Amino acid sequence: MTDAISRMGLRRMVARDTDAPGRVASPLELLFDLVFVVAISQASSKLHHLISEDHVGQGVLAYLMVFFSVWWAWMNFTWFASAFDTDDWLYRVTTIVQMAGVLVLAAGVHAAMVDSDYTLVTIGYVIMRLAMVAQWLRLAASDPASRPTALRFAGGIALVQVLWVARLALTDQTLLLVTFFALMVFEVAVPVFAEARGRTPWHPHHIAERFGLFTLLLLGESLLASSNALIDALAEGEHVADLVGLAASGLVITAAIWWIYYAREQHDRLSKARRGFAFGYPHYAIFAAVGAVSAGVEVEIDEITGHTEVSDAVAGLALTVPLAVFLVVVWAVLLRRRIAPWVSGIVLVTVVVVVAAGLLPLGEYAVAAVVMVAVVIALEVDGARRVRGALGERVG
Repeated sequence: MTDAISRMGLRRMVARDTDAPGRVASPLELLFDLVFVVAISQASSKLHHLISEDHVGQGVLAYLMVFFSVWWAWMNFTWFASAFDTDDWLYRVTTIVQMAGVLVLAAGVHAAMVDSDYTLVTIGYVIMRLAMVAQWLRLAASDPASRPTALRFAGGIALVQVLWVARLALTDQTLLLVTFFALMVFEVAVPVFAEARGRTPWHPHHIAERFGLFTLLLLGESLLASSNALIDALAEGEHVADLVGLAASGLVITAAIWWIYYAREQHDRLSKARRGFAFGYPHYAIFAAVGAVSAGVEVEIDEITGHTEVSDAVAGLALTVPLAVFLVVVWAVLLRRRIAPWVSGIVLVTVVVVVAAGLLPLGEYAVAAVVMVAVVIALEVDGARRVRGALGERVG
């Protein structure tokens, strides 16, 4: 059997070493991430337009629904790759099929968010998830030790995809909404059910790096979208001072998000299954918030140039609410146990100030930038104190 697999140019899919040194993201994983950013860019752009056109509730709800599809497919692949990546031709082809699913999903974002037609988004999502079923079945055939867990994953994912397809036959909007969130619950329950038979052996350093890199890609997409909108607005030759101020504040906010996310190492907390779930699942809120920041900046540009139908307060909150969500979740998931109590106090006060800043008649982006910098300074002061304390203990 092994000889036959080798002759086909394949490798036996087995659990990878969780302690392997130097494990980093592969070029295939980086390419995979870039394709996902295409879909997120589409969702963020539609969120911007819906908010500016005073369809705030519709825009936020649709954005969160579409973003779940993107995030969940990305995270499942990432965890699987960390544990079982073979990087042979079949693994690459299966991954590229998932990328095709992402592009199909991205093509359906407009219809989903504007017209509530999730047909194309569902098709793209199901393509991605069925490709993962194929990966789990390959693992079950290759590795007897992983077979019970792999079959649970494959069966659970496949069953939920049948339900997603069946949902397309519904026409009642309320029922469509209820079933969407019900199937979200089923999706996130599959790994809990599957790993009850045995934990998948992800690589802690690799997982921490993968999540960090995806955050960077989201920030890059945010900078690009905001820059393009700003360039278009400046081309009109009006409100130059306000737009330059927003651009400067946007850069500071983006840098602060990066600084805060990377303020403390995370790999050492990923050694147990429960901690893996506690780390991965809340990243839905972190990623969605970071992805929405660019929409908030673009709404602010529309407000400055008079191209929005919403009030100043709504335009301000479109930027500051995602920042507040980011701060709360990053504090709760990544920072709370790794910083001094006084720093936690500053972070929580900052959340309140950031939200309140959104209600200001003008300059809310500048206030948000200043208080985000305050969090960065507090984290750095706390980090320096911890380093000095550790050095003192060694000397003593």
